[in-house]
Amino acid sequence: MTRDNNLLGKFELSGIPPAPRGVPQIEVTFDIDANGILNVSAVDKSTGKQNKITITNDKGRLSKDEIDRMVADAEKYKADDEHQRDRVAAKNALESYAYSMKQTVEDEKVKDKISESDRKLISDKCSEVISWVDGNQTAEKDEYEHKQKELEKVCNPIITKMYQGSGGGGGGMPGGMPGGFPGSGGGARGPTIEEVD
Repeated sequence: MTRDNNLLGKFELSGIPPAPRGVPQIEVTFDIDANGILNVSAVDKSTGKQNKITITNDKGRLSKDEIDRMVADAEKYKADDEHQRDRVAAKNALESYAYSMKQTVEDEKVKDKISESDRKLISDKCSEVISWVDGNQTAEKDEYEHKQKELEKVCNPIITKMYQGSGGGGGGMPGGMPGGFPGSGGGARGPTIEEVD
C-alpha cells in the first residue's frame, strides 16, 4: 500500500481541466539508469501538459539492510496486503459503478428514454451509496460487494427497460454501457452490464 512507500521526491502536474471522474488520462513513466538515477515523468494525454523529476541524490535512499528488512516484512504481511488490496478493489468497483450509473441517467441523450421517477430513483440511490462509501472508507470487501448488489438490483431493471425501449438499434446508451463497455447491440437480449474493476 502507498503508506508503506519510501518518499524519494515529489512534483505536481497542474493545469488539468476539470473533467468527469475517470476521464483524465495521465501517463506516468519511471526509468532508472545504471548509476541509480531515477527519472519520473507525467503527461496529461488530453492537454499535453507534463512535468518530470530526477532523483539523483542518496538522501532518502535505503541501505541494503533496510531493503532486506522491508522485503522480509512484505512477505510477512503479504496476506494482510492482499486482503487490503481486495477491500480497496471492491470499494473502487462500487464507487465507479455508482458514479457511472449516475452519469448515465443524467446524460441528455438518455433523458427521453427513461422516466423522471426512474431517473430520480437511480440518481438518489447512487448519491446515497456514494455518501455511504465516503463515510465508510474502512468497510470490509463483503460490505462493499453487498452495497453494489443492492445498487444493481435498483439499476439493472431500469437500465434494461430503457435499453429495450430504445429498440436496441441505433439508440441505446451513449458511449456504451457503464464502465466504458459497449452495449450488446441486440434488441430483446438487454444490456450486458459489466462490473468496473
